[in-house]
Amino acid sequence: MATEIIDPIHGFIAADEDEMRVIDDPAFQRLRRINQLAGAHMVYPGARHARFEHSLGTMHISGMAAAALMSRGRLTESQSRALRLAGLVHDIGHGPFSHLFESVMRAHRGLGGASHEEIGRRILAETSLGDALGRPRRRVADLAFGGPAPSALPEIISGVMGTDTMDYLLRDGHFTGSEHARVDHRRLVSSLVRLKGRMGLARSALHSFESMMHSRRQMFRTVYFHRAVRAAQSTILRAFDLAAGELGLGSLTLEDYVGLTDDSAMAALRSLRPATRAVRDAQRLAREYEARVLPRCVLDEALEGRAPDAAAMRAEVASAAGVEESLVIVDVTGASSVPLAAGGREMRHVTLVGEPRGEATAEDVPFSSLPLLAALLGSMGTLRVYARGNTKKVASAASAAHRRWHAGGA
Repeated sequence: MATEIIDPIHGFIAADEDEMRVIDDPAFQRLRRINQLAGAHMVYPGARHARFEHSLGTMHISGMAAAALMSRGRLTESQSRALRLAGLVHDIGHGPFSHLFESVMRAHRGLGGASHEEIGRRILAETSLGDALGRPRRRVADLAFGGPAPSALPEIISGVMGTDTMDYLLRDGHFTGSEHARVDHRRLVSSLVRLKGRMGLARSALHSFESMMHSRRQMFRTVYFHRAVRAAQSTILRAFDLAAGELGLGSLTLEDYVGLTDDSAMAALRSLRPATRAVRDAQRLAREYEARVLPRCVLDEALEGRAPDAAAMRAEVASAAGVEESLVIVDVTGASSVPLAAGGREMRHVTLVGEPRGEATAEDVPFSSLPLLAALLGSMGTLRVYARGNTKKVASAASAAHRRWHAGGA
């Protein structure tokens, strides 16, 4: 008998016994305590939703896509069940503060510098969560994180038309109150086509796809890369980076990692003995983050082409301004203008399927040939410098450093 879970985005989400075993596992339950948008609540107070409910939503939309494909004889029952489970666990490898903590872990070679997808694979292979999945765990891992799954099925979750993107746009838009996140996910999943080992979209749904891509870009511009959101994120990121050695992030075991949440990571940081300057600075930054004492943005420039080295630029700006490095944050952000496919590949086309003569035909249409999508192409990169005090000096030094870098002299 299915369990029904009430969700503000999708209404009732049904989960069967196999899915509930995964949901009830402690490794999955910890996602309740990992915010989906770390730091965004500092600007958008409602943005307190977690990876937990996003994972449920991704499972739900993945199930809708699977049902549409099954109705046309393009998917088996076992593949459909595996897709739902893959949608459920696709974010299981995230740690505290999501992508922020991942970057610190990678910088300090925590768990071998693995990505959250690689950590997710290990969790499925080595913990009780994998036991809850049972025999299809390898198939589920390939669908969730990319791998030799048949016929491009991983693209249903993580491709340019991925169910992951559909749910996070809907959910993030709802909880931030943003009007930009408009996604006709029902039209999109009902228009998915599996043809000759490829995933495509019915040509009649192209406008819905273009609208989703536009919504994604607008959410990056107005929410994900909002300067105050990034100020909060950069503050806590710097705190964990400074304290990484004392926290032992480089020697964490998988068991340690699966026990971490936003709150437990902050508690560990607060509990450190303030014996070094780095720890004292880290704890000060953590207190400022929690009190929403955010640094002021003194430089905000769009990035085109190569990005500067943030650490080198921070040192240069601090030296030129005559302030301590801990008072300067250099934030280099960037994202692909379209969602990345499984394995981190950047897609440059959409496969459109039509029936001009009564027989389905697929065509890979470059984004550059579609006017609405061509306008979105290119990296969404931003260089920002933030200061805690001495803002005029830091602003002047940051502008000079940016000019030198832009001219090729930095």
